[in-house]
Amino acid sequence: MTIKVDDVDAAYQETQRHGYEIVHPVTDEPWGIRRFFVRSPDGQVINVAQHGS
Repeated sequence: MTIKVDDVDAAYQETQRHGYEIVHPVTDEPWGIRRFFVRSPDGQVINVAQHGS
């Protein structure tokens, strides 16, 4: 699942604040997306992404 956000860095900080498992840190992909992966409380991996401007 992918969740698109306006500010991926703020979402990353909020995720860390709540203590969720970061599966893959914030990364700038060459195709223009900044994203990270987090494990939800039920074990699903979620792609949190922000499209470049």
